[in-house]
Amino acid sequence: MSAATVTASASQGKPRDAARRLRIYGWRLALFVAGIALWQAASLLKGAAFYISSPSAIWARETQWFADGTLLFHTTITIEETVAGFALGAVAGIAAGFIIGPQRDVGEVLDPFIIALYSIPKVALAPLFIVWFGIGIWMKIILAMVTVFFIVFFNTVAGVRNVDPDLVNAVWLMGGSSREILFKVIVPHALSAAITGVRIAIPYALIGAIVGELIASNRGIGYLVSSAASQFDTAGVFAALIVLTVLATVLNSLVNVVDRRTSRWKVDADLSLRPN
Repeated sequence: MSAATVTASASQGKPRDAARRLRIYGWRLALFVAGIALWQAASLLKGAAFYISSPSAIWARETQWFADGTLLFHTTITIEETVAGFALGAVAGIAAGFIIGPQRDVGEVLDPFIIALYSIPKVALAPLFIVWFGIGIWMKIILAMVTVFFIVFFNTVAGVRNVDPDLVNAVWLMGGSSREILFKVIVPHALSAAITGVRIAIPYALIGAIVGELIASNRGIGYLVSSAASQFDTAGVFAALIVLTVLATVLNSLVNVVDRRTSRWKVDADLSLRPN
């Protein structure tokens, strides 16, 4: 196949890709609008608004919170707790995974203890963290960090231990050192698994922070949820949940950018696309 043919094929593929993306975005918008319309219609049923509120009431509450500064204040607190806990947990999980993963014997010794700690429900740790760290921001950060750590750690270890042994042996035969094998073979191979763990852990960082706020706090989105629920304010609860959804989406988008920049060598397979 000549270079001209490849260039022509690529040029023809770009309009098809653009049309496909436009079609997908159109369906997403249609589903969103249909969902909002059905929700608004359902809220008009007798007594339904008490249980499911309505998009219009939720929008009014969001507007009110934005105008009086409530939304900015509490969202900033939750973002600080989530980002700090997420960053600490992700870094610690990746570091521990790369340290323990290549050491098979060390891993087998520590596995039962790590699994035992992982099996403890993180919500159950919150009262203990209150005793250790108080009810300030650090309690929420530590709870989010612990929640994130194990997810990232297990994914990183899995990536390290699934490195192709033939590739490692080939580097050994070429005179590669242990350091070169770690940084030129194991780390690049396991990085994709580690990034996957980081992506999975994003909502769990939010969960850790929110659980801490629900248990003991007078600020943050979790506090808004708890306060609204105690007043049977369904619109307020949904408004706070929507803010959490937006935060999780933004964080996940940032990690997707990092994933694309660190994994440019990967090729996506799409079985739905067939050659003509």
